[in-house]
Amino acid sequence: MAAGRATRPAALAALTALAPVSWGTTYAVTTEFLPPDRPLFTALARALPAGLLLLAVTRVLPRGLWWAKAAVLGALNIGAFFPLLFVSAYRLPGGMAAVVGSVQPLFVVGLSALLLGQRPAARTLATGLVAAFGVSLVVLKGAGALDTVGVLAAVASTASMAAGTVLTKRWGRPGGVGPLALTGWQLTAGGLLIAPLAFLAEGAPPALDGPAVGGYLYLALANTAVGYWLWFRGIGRLTAVQVGFLGPLSPLTAAVVGWAALGQALNPVQVAGMALAFGATLAAQLGGGRRSFSSTRKSGRRDSMDLTGPALRR
Repeated sequence: MAAGRATRPAALAALTALAPVSWGTTYAVTTEFLPPDRPLFTALARALPAGLLLLAVTRVLPRGLWWAKAAVLGALNIGAFFPLLFVSAYRLPGGMAAVVGSVQPLFVVGLSALLLGQRPAARTLATGLVAAFGVSLVVLKGAGALDTVGVLAAVASTASMAAGTVLTKRWGRPGGVGPLALTGWQLTAGGLLIAPLAFLAEGAPPALDGPAVGGYLYLALANTAVGYWLWFRGIGRLTAVQVGFLGPLSPLTAAVVGWAALGQALNPVQVAGMALAFGATLAAQLGGGRRSFSSTRKSGRRDSMDLTGPALRR
């Protein structure tokens, strides 16, 4: 019985990890198959078709206050995150575009302290720093000159995703609504936010060849519809720290894809960095995040803003 309870969180974490692993392939797909210099159209093509598909499958719409909540979460997790992500992907090398994602756990910790009044444990901060340092060893060596706009877009995209993760955990889901419907709400809301920006800034959609169509289908279906369903499902059942520390798997995957598919070499320092980052990610999962925060409140009742409370695992 105890073994079964111990295995289930590990399985949930492994399934949730498939999302950032999938997202780590975004950079290679963008640079190798998609039309150049169309970050907003690419973000739109990734989000809106996937969201509409999930809405058609679930046939569940938000009600009451959840219209506003879905719009906010859609803006943070999709509407702002996707365009910023693709701006960084187009302007930076794949590894460099992903490096800032390694500090997502620290963003999650900071935003939890700021917005939810929870003080991070020293172990959590140290683990986050180790993960960021490990990823930096993987992707920063020999990266060349930095593109300022690309770096700022990468930082902003990571902050947006971290804020979306914290609020998704904070708000949970309305009763009777599953993670698939919640994913569809956010993808649709984010896609509708991106659409006017894409057409105003980039004009009509570009002509697409076969590889581009395949790339967009992959991003919309496997990378986004399935990936974000796994991600939001994990947020609902794991602690915020566990989910946040899965983020570094994305840049690690980008580095592995670059090595395996694009002929980019990995030296011993980079391999050591991958081991550090993966070890920090694993440590956060084993720790479970239950001692990662200590509430600043002294009330004897359960704090309604507790990130790790069972009331939010709906």
